[in-house]
Amino acid sequence: MEIKITNGKTIQADPGQSVYKALKDNGIYLVASCGGKGVCGKCRVKLLEGPAKVGSTAKLLQKELEEHMVLACTTFPEGDIVIEIPEESRLVIGDKIAISRSKDLRSFLHSVEAGLIPAIRRVYLELAPPTIQDHSSDLERLRLALAEKGLEGMRFSHGFVLDLAHSLRALNWKFNLDYTEDLYAVAIASPEQVDRYGLAVDIGTTTVVVYLVNYSDGSLVDVGMTYNSQMRFGDDVITRIVHATEGGGLKELRDVVVNDINDILAPMLDRQSIRSATVDSVVISGNTTMSQLFWGLDPSSIREEPYVPTLNTYPIWDAGTAGIKINPQAPVYTVPSVGSYVGGDIVAGVLASRLHLNSEIALFMDIGTNGEIAIGNNEWLMTAACSAGPCFEGSGIRHGMRATEGAIESVKIDPATFEPTLGVIGNATPAGICGSGMIDAISELFFSGVIDQRGKFMRDLKTDRIRIEDEGPEFILYRGERRNIVLSEVDIENVMRAKAAIYAGVSVLLKEVGLSLDIVDRIYIAGGFGNYLNVDKAIMIGMLPDLPKEKYSFIGNTSVAGAYLCLLSAKMRKEAEEIAARMTYVELSVSRGFMDEYMSALFLPHTDMSLFPTVQDLYKKS
Repeated sequence: MEIKITNGKTIQADPGQSVYKALKDNGIYLVASCGGKGVCGKCRVKLLEGPAKVGSTAKLLQKELEEHMVLACTTFPEGDIVIEIPEESRLVIGDKIAISRSKDLRSFLHSVEAGLIPAIRRVYLELAPPTIQDHSSDLERLRLALAEKGLEGMRFSHGFVLDLAHSLRALNWKFNLDYTEDLYAVAIASPEQVDRYGLAVDIGTTTVVVYLVNYSDGSLVDVGMTYNSQMRFGDDVITRIVHATEGGGLKELRDVVVNDINDILAPMLDRQSIRSATVDSVVISGNTTMSQLFWGLDPSSIREEPYVPTLNTYPIWDAGTAGIKINPQAPVYTVPSVGSYVGGDIVAGVLASRLHLNSEIALFMDIGTNGEIAIGNNEWLMTAACSAGPCFEGSGIRHGMRATEGAIESVKIDPATFEPTLGVIGNATPAGICGSGMIDAISELFFSGVIDQRGKFMRDLKTDRIRIEDEGPEFILYRGERRNIVLSEVDIENVMRAKAAIYAGVSVLLKEVGLSLDIVDRIYIAGGFGNYLNVDKAIMIGMLPDLPKEKYSFIGNTSVAGAYLCLLSAKMRKEAEEIAARMTYVELSVSRGFMDEYMSALFLPHTDMSLFPTVQDLYKKS
């Protein structure tokens, strides 16, 4: 059977195969937060011609059904068909995302450690060439020269020895040997090859970031970033775990993220005229699921009680095993995890923030698909993860999208006319609304009297901005020629559930140690979401604690910053391991107090308004 797409491309579909699966098999990817389970309603396509069996039409409005809109994942061709793919249904994940070099990481490293001690060491050697009288093997000569330098017990992989004969002779027996701190030979290099390189990699649920770093001076040579291609199989870690285990897609998930890293790396090396063989170390930072999927480890136990991952502290495997296209003997260090839902990205974040060394009590929050929280100081550390869900990334929101060009990122609503003023990323035509825009919109709707504390629309307002559709009331943020962009009551409920989970997680952690919010001296907000977050608005809806704004610090992508530190410093790697060991992990899914705190936070801003005194004052004045 053929599926003809209105852009002129025609693909083949097997009998019993959904439109979504047929498109994916042919390299055409649709937004599908649920991984193609017919739940999220994002993979909309227009069925123009031909017979097809249409299953669930969840999330489709009556108007869309009348326009022959269907869900690709629940539509099965029964003959040749013609479809149209709306622009908002297409998932583009191969493009690079703009990334700013917001901090001089080298200066930061020197502020916490005097010198660079990377994972790779170097020693210069000169070997006596073999003669007809001296029958010692190449490896024996190398071992003898190392012993003279006090480096006995060096280990050699099969891959290293494969190239040994050629390398020694090509360099006339005078060379640099690169090796790890635990005496594992990595590479033979020319004495003229002064610079050598490493990679700091952050594997996020949504994005993959790669830093190319010069070992010689710790300088950041290049930066690359792209969307994590695992999004083709679902937006959140649970959906991907299900795909890996029940769907048999573990290898598939591993392959796509390794390809992402290689696809970022290849043009960087080309731009900088660097040979891949001179990249001889990698540090990987990611949440527990991302790290296990990267190494091809079965993640099923992460989501099954008692929620225990395969491992938290990883052996140092090599780049050849990982599939990263650099020196195959290069060691790959994985930042250790703490528990099933608190991984190396949070350990790296705490390392980069330095909260584990200070006497002041600090709160660290990484707000993304998962809301991870850590609290403590130089004496104690506690951590937890709350399932905020991917709504801040646009999933589960009818017109939700990531913070890319065209996303509504800020909203101001006139309390008299209810007319919105929108800020759009890139000053483009609005295409949807991202997480920061949702927070802005909800706080503005609340303070302008459009919605009540429960997030429900007021019914007696005289404005054509509110309309009733199939899923209930919704507010029109933008009127476009092709479609309107709205925020529905269902969307608001989803955001309120996410913000309640984050606030409840903070509350439970504090109560576990018998502390109140006013004892917190500083709050670190990490992750890309923080770049757009308006703290005042986040406090207004009850997502963040009502604390003075000067206590908040936005510290960017601390996962990759922590990976950078570990790449260049033995001290930082040791600290990362100590942080992971020191952290007390609280499993919120079995915490008796979490559900109580969560239910109390399902209001704007909270059922207990005394917890939000500044919001209470503003509300009285509004």
